[in-house]
Amino acid sequence: MLLVLCVAASRNVQAQTTPDPADEANLETQLYLIVGTNQDVDDPKLPASLDTVVKQLRATLPFKNYRLAATLINRVKNQGRLSLSWIGGPLAAPSGAASNVTPSFSQFNVREVKLMRNAENQPVVQMLGFNFGARIPIQTPGAIAANGAVAPTVAYEPTGVSTDISMRESDPVIVGTLNVGPSGDAIILVVSAKRTTK
Repeated sequence: MLLVLCVAASRNVQAQTTPDPADEANLETQLYLIVGTNQDVDDPKLPASLDTVVKQLRATLPFKNYRLAATLINRVKNQGRLSLSWIGGPLAAPSGAASNVTPSFSQFNVREVKLMRNAENQPVVQMLGFNFGARIPIQTPGAIAANGAVAPTVAYEPTGVSTDISMRESDPVIVGTLNVGPSGDAIILVVSAKRTTK
């Protein structure tokens, strides 16, 4: 059974916002997929830019280790949309797992990314229609062959999160967590966005 739990980010900006006049600006978005696990990991080091997020995770989620499963960097125009689809290894697989494992299929979409100003006139980024979805392979015992061997079967189960968020420019925020599979591991979605300088 898959469970979706949205986590409110402490740095999300909930105040009333107004449009930012920088209509022609471009933004760099970063989506981090972090796996929370109680298993040992080969490389537990996460980027320094995620230090505040990791501190928050350790205070709220009971995992022994965190590892970075993927980083997706994209450029989008102010008031533009963003859509990605990709195939990768199982998101919750250990970092040292064999490369011939069953893949997962993922999508990341934002209907509109907008630069805004909050009530304190600070720059914020709104992501309207934020949607992350993945089809996760779940292996179960299959049919018994004529020679007595058990051939495992793989079923793909969908999981994901959809929301609208606001955040301070350049500050990474936790969007949500997705529990995946019987291992109890979780995928933690973290996003940030900032204006590009060129």
